[in-house]
Amino acid sequence: MTIGIVSWGLTPFGRRPEGLVGLLCQAGEEALERSPGLRPDALLVGSMAGGTLAGVENLSAEVADALGLSGRPAARVEAASATGAAALQMGVAWLRGSGMRSVLVLAGEKMTARPGPELTRDLSLSLAPEEVRHGATMPAMAALLTTLYLRQWKVPEERLGEVTVRNRAWASRNPRAHLGTPVTLEQVNTSRMISTPLRLLHVSPVSDGAAAVLLARDLGAVQVTGLGQATEVLPVLSRDPESGFRATRLAAAEAYAQAGLTRKEVGVAEVHDAFAPFELMDLEDLGFCGPGEGIRFVEEGRGDLDGVLPVNPSGGLLGRGHPVGASGLAQVVEVYRQLVGEAERHQVPSRPRVGLAQSVGGLGSHNFVTILERSGAA
Repeated sequence: MTIGIVSWGLTPFGRRPEGLVGLLCQAGEEALERSPGLRPDALLVGSMAGGTLAGVENLSAEVADALGLSGRPAARVEAASATGAAALQMGVAWLRGSGMRSVLVLAGEKMTARPGPELTRDLSLSLAPEEVRHGATMPAMAALLTTLYLRQWKVPEERLGEVTVRNRAWASRNPRAHLGTPVTLEQVNTSRMISTPLRLLHVSPVSDGAAAVLLARDLGAVQVTGLGQATEVLPVLSRDPESGFRATRLAAAEAYAQAGLTRKEVGVAEVHDAFAPFELMDLEDLGFCGPGEGIRFVEEGRGDLDGVLPVNPSGGLLGRGHPVGASGLAQVVEVYRQLVGEAERHQVPSRPRVGLAQSVGGLGSHNFVTILERSGAA
């Protein structure tokens, strides 16, 4: 039995007028319209903080009703900012372990209606409680990991902006991206300091949006062939003093083994760049380059659309946007689009056969890796 992606839906990311349920339904309806002959047997809905950020609980039942799927099994999935990836993995598990033929997987978040200080506080709830009690926020703890990385590999902090410049350039080709305007290295390096050494343009924007995939048994132009998931101890200060994310390395090893592939066979990747330095860590953790070599990978153009391994051709979280619950599933949608040649102006010219999506939950405490392969006939 194989599990394939039959169709997809993806709202534009940014400041949207719809509420959370409306965003999820928009993505879901697009996926259903792309596959008119197949109605899902069940529904999975991912949202990191739908109750806190959007005031919506019992989300899966409300969305099922709105989509005309009342009566079918439905559930909500949560894994911090990796929620979308977790929802996909749960959908695959449902199909493998039941008699169901298809599952509609949705993931979304409504963030822009929340005042900035409240949003910062709400997002910090995915950190270790003992660190939050001492004032930890997501940007502050990301800055701590960034400082460790820069010192360990002797990378000048002004070079971090190369990641943002590149991803914003690709986002300018993606009509569904939140930030479609390119930026210069000078603009990045003179933007407002958020938490030293992280500046405003090193940080992904606060976005609204939703994504959807329709999964089915033994159908679809693209198959889900590798899934990896791993956790890390929650307190950042209790981890081994090494840069990067151990949970990504563990998840990647599992996904590669399941797929029967190596990193060298991956032709396109969407990685979690909520903060610019995270992309460098991701590249190293996934084995696409050696430890400390992430910045060279970016600066040498190895991750460009015509490079050896295009990375974040959608613009990534830095450019496409980061509605926290949606991002992990949006990455899967973007990889699918690349494999079937539906990525429009940000399409990788080589039209890869294998793609990878990597999603980070919390501050590297719950990470996922998903490998997709185009079927031989597609």
